[in-house]
Amino acid sequence: MTTDHGRGPTLTTGEGDTALDDRLTEELTAFNTAATGVSDRGTFSVKVTDEAGGLIGGLSASTWGGLCGIELLWVREDSRKDGWGGRILRAAEAEARRRGCDRVAVSSYTFQAPGFYERHGYVETARIPGIHGTHADVHLLKPLTGQDTA
Repeated sequence: MTTDHGRGPTLTTGEGDTALDDRLTEELTAFNTAATGVSDRGTFSVKVTDEAGGLIGGLSASTWGGLCGIELLWVREDSRKDGWGGRILRAAEAEARRRGCDRVAVSSYTFQAPGFYERHGYVETARIPGIHGTHADVHLLKPLTGQDTA
């Protein structure tokens, strides 16, 4: 942790801080609502467990202003060929529609799963190169029209 103990305010750099994250979310939500009149921010998750209660995979996302942002999606390695990724993604898209979203955004490193998202109708909108050498952070977007079954 690094702390600047000069006169006046104190600036601190350290590990992740969930209380700070919660406060920043609260403050930014209030600002965004005041600026746009839109106050529909929310979060949701999709989870798959096996018969023993072990985690097969899951997804976490947030919604605001008609946009669903997938934050995390993971499937256990021994279950990746069983179609769980697609089922989890379709469940999230259905929940996003239910919440009034008309599009979904996600980012995935080139060594992760941008091809997976493209197979499910997502289109690359930006690429940030230079992630640990030759990798990139790929940003993708999918419009939610009708009942896509990709």
